[in-house]
Amino acid sequence: MTKISTRLLIVDDLHQVFTEKLEVNNIAFDYLPTIGRDEALRIIPQYTGLVIRSKFKVDSAFLDAAPHLNVIARGGAGMDNIDETYAQQKGITLLNAPEGNRDAVGEHMVGMLLSLMNNLHRGNAEIKEGLWQREANRGLELGGRTVALIGYGNNGGAMARKLSGFGVKVIAYDKYKTGFSDAYATEASMEEIVEKADVLSLHIPLTSVSRGMVDEAYLARFRKPIFFLNGARGEIVHVPAILKALDEGRVLGAAFDVLPVEKFPALAEQPWYGPLMAHNRVICSPHVAGWSVESYFKLADVLATKVIDHLRNH
Repeated sequence: MTKISTRLLIVDDLHQVFTEKLEVNNIAFDYLPTIGRDEALRIIPQYTGLVIRSKFKVDSAFLDAAPHLNVIARGGAGMDNIDETYAQQKGITLLNAPEGNRDAVGEHMVGMLLSLMNNLHRGNAEIKEGLWQREANRGLELGGRTVALIGYGNNGGAMARKLSGFGVKVIAYDKYKTGFSDAYATEASMEEIVEKADVLSLHIPLTSVSRGMVDEAYLARFRKPIFFLNGARGEIVHVPAILKALDEGRVLGAAFDVLPVEKFPALAEQPWYGPLMAHNRVICSPHVAGWSVESYFKLADVLATKVIDHLRNH
């Protein structure tokens, strides 16, 4: 196979700091943020690197069409829109930038939790409808409670740091690591999580193991009613199970930044969409926890550094 010169295809919108860093380091690229999958598939044989956010799936068919590809960089934390196993089998290096949006995720999820516990979303809606209901909107204090994190990587760690001033105990379970207790969280077993949690927050990637993990059986294990937060991936959670637990009082409130199906009209077609939107102890945001003004810059900045380091060393 004829070796071609290093050239990156950028198919998604990134902060200009990314291309500025490439230019300073004399790395060739084509910035085509409006390109579709079909056109990208047609031209990818010309490139040694692909830079993407969430525009389309980089599946086996796409990878097979890219004989010179040696690096894929994603401007985000998760890698679930890339066939990681197949890419690695083909010797392609995968880079992401969870350091770039971890603070945004942590702050967003703490904000959602505080809104749930203090009925801010409900009170706001009622006042706009001419209702002034103080007693019905009496809040709960976060201090003194136990917040349980599932996953203690970049996002879980950031969440723990953001919670450090609230007087809570933070415990964390991570299937893939041990010995990670620090000043902000204490490592715990799942047995301790289900026994002690007052708040459960997900910070794990979507994998074959985690897909559909939070179902009725999973929620039934918890000894106390919990507040539930999902800022990870929507497909991890079986939404009807959360709705049932809300109705039964086992979940006190639920916050979703991500859902199993996102964007309209497909979202509105889901059988659980109506009940979820009608529930006054549920709040949702449109998958923006990690997409702050600041993280737009930081994601691109972190990713550019990783790409440059990779190209220098290979």
